[in-house]
Amino acid sequence: MLYVVTGPPAAGKSSWIEARARATDIVIDLDRITQALTGPGAPAWNQDAIAVKVAHRARYAAIDEAVKHLAETDVYLIHTMPSARWLARYRRHRAEIITVDPGRDVVLQRVRDMRSPGLLAVASRWYTQHAKRAPIGRAAGRQASRNW
Repeated sequence: MLYVVTGPPAAGKSSWIEARARATDIVIDLDRITQALTGPGAPAWNQDAIAVKVAHRARYAAIDEAVKHLAETDVYLIHTMPSARWLARYRRHRAEIITVDPGRDVVLQRVRDMRSPGLLAVASRWYTQHAKRAPIGRAAGRQASRNW
């Protein structure tokens, strides 16, 4: 099964996956990929623009390969704001689309506390876009805030 996990930055998408994925499942997370491609001491968030660009290419390759193995393993994919084109592609693979959203106030506070200020704009854009369209997937519901 393909699980596409969406939601604003700092919503808890990775935590949602960590609570469900098994060690044999495939997890495609741009933050983890970027971390894997950078040197020792690189931040887990607020990554360098070039590193993120390289990580995007690796992510696309990982998606292309992972969907070939859906009969043998579950694939968890984080995609913060999938376009209509990406959603259509995921639906062709019978993906379950999950939206993780602990609420705007919680997300904005988490971003202020631990992420770069630039992600405030991304979070705001996510909420603006999300309000304009019908829900894109099953809502994971409000999640209790974890200690950061």
